[in-house]
Amino acid sequence: MATMALATAFAVVACGSDADNSAAPAATGSHGAHAGGSSAPSQPLRAGERFVDLKMAEAYTPAPPEGGTDEYRCQVIDPGLTKAAFLTGTQFTPENVAIAHHAIVYAVPPGGAAAVREQDAKTPGLGWQCFGGTGVAGAEVEEGDAAWVDTWAPGATETLLTQDAGYRLEPGSLLVLQIHYNLLATDGKPAGSDRSAVRLRLTDGTPQTRELVTWPVDAPTDLPCAADESGPLCDRAASIADVTKRFGADVGDMADRQVEECGQSAPKAGSTQTCDHKVEAPMTLFAGFGHMHMLGRAIKVELNPGTPNAKVVLDVPQFDFDNQRLVQLPSPVEIGPGDTLRVTCTHDAGLRKRLPQLSKLPPRYVVWGDGTSDEMCIGIMTVSLRRAK
Repeated sequence: MATMALATAFAVVACGSDADNSAAPAATGSHGAHAGGSSAPSQPLRAGERFVDLKMAEAYTPAPPEGGTDEYRCQVIDPGLTKAAFLTGTQFTPENVAIAHHAIVYAVPPGGAAAVREQDAKTPGLGWQCFGGTGVAGAEVEEGDAAWVDTWAPGATETLLTQDAGYRLEPGSLLVLQIHYNLLATDGKPAGSDRSAVRLRLTDGTPQTRELVTWPVDAPTDLPCAADESGPLCDRAASIADVTKRFGADVGDMADRQVEECGQSAPKAGSTQTCDHKVEAPMTLFAGFGHMHMLGRAIKVELNPGTPNAKVVLDVPQFDFDNQRLVQLPSPVEIGPGDTLRVTCTHDAGLRKRLPQLSKLPPRYVVWGDGTSDEMCIGIMTVSLRRAK
C-alpha cells in the first residue's frame, strides 16, 4: 500500500541550517530528442532561510494506462511543519530525465490533509495516478484550495524573487508532488525507474512578507493536421475521444470547456490561439513562464492589449521545450479589476515529422491533453494579492 509519513513517502536527505548551501542531487540522462532537463545547483541560502531536502523513498517505474505513453503520478510530501512558514523556493531534481516531462508541487492546507492521506493509503504502490491535478477528491483539495506552488520543466532552475515573498504554509500542511512521466521514446514500454528529489527553501517570514499565489492563464489548442497529413485522428471529435480514453472525461472535456470559457462561440482551428483573462482582485505580478509541449513555437502574455496602457509581461518568441524557466519581471507590475491578461500561443504541426518522439505517431488534430503528444498553452504567473491600505 502507498504510505503517508514523511519518512516513507519521501525520505529526508538533510535538513539544512541557515549556513547550509549544498547543491541538490544532480540529474542524469537526457530528455529524448531534447538536450535539456537537469537542474542547476541551488543558490545559497539567504538570511532566515533553511533547506529541507527530500528524496523519493523508493524508485518508481511508470506504468501508463490504456496503452498510452504518459502517466501522471502523485506522491505526498510532509514538510513536518509545527508552525507557519513561507516557501520561498522549490527545486525539483529529476533522477531520470529521459522519462520526466514536468513536475508540479501543490500545497494542501491542513483541512485537506486527511483526504490526501486516505487517497495515498488506498492506492497500491508508491503514490497514486493523478491526471489533471492532485487526483484527490475532497472539499479542501478542490481546484483553488490545493495551491500550485512550483513547477519544474526541462531547463528550469530555482528562480528566487528579490522581494520578501513566499507561499504561506500553515502547520499541518502537506505538499503533493505530481510528476508527468512520458515513455514516447520507448513506445510506452518501461524505460527505467525514477527516484527524484525535492529541495524546499523555507523561512518563518515576517508580518511584511508577501503571500504568493500561482495564477495559470491558458488558451485553447486547436491545431489541425498539416496539409499533407491525413488519418482518423485528424478529425477533432475523434482526437478528443482519444484524449478522453487516455486521461478521463475531465481532461477530455477541456478542449470544449476552454473554448466556452474564452468566450468563443465555436473552436477556431489554427496554429495561433488566444484567450483573455479578467483580473478580479488587486494584485502584484512578479514573474511568469510559458508551458507548452513539443509543437510549441511561441507564447506571450500581454496586459490590457489594444489599449494605451498595453504591456507585455511575458514573451517567449522562440519556445524551447528544454528552457522553460521562470522569468522575474524587471520590476513588479500592479494589476487589478478592469485589467485583462491575454495569453497567446502558436503551435506548429509541421514539427511532428521533425521530432523523433512524435514522428512515429499517427497524425492528429491536436487539442489540449495531458500527454506529450497532445498540447497545452499556459502562462504560469506568480502573483500576490495586494493588502488593503
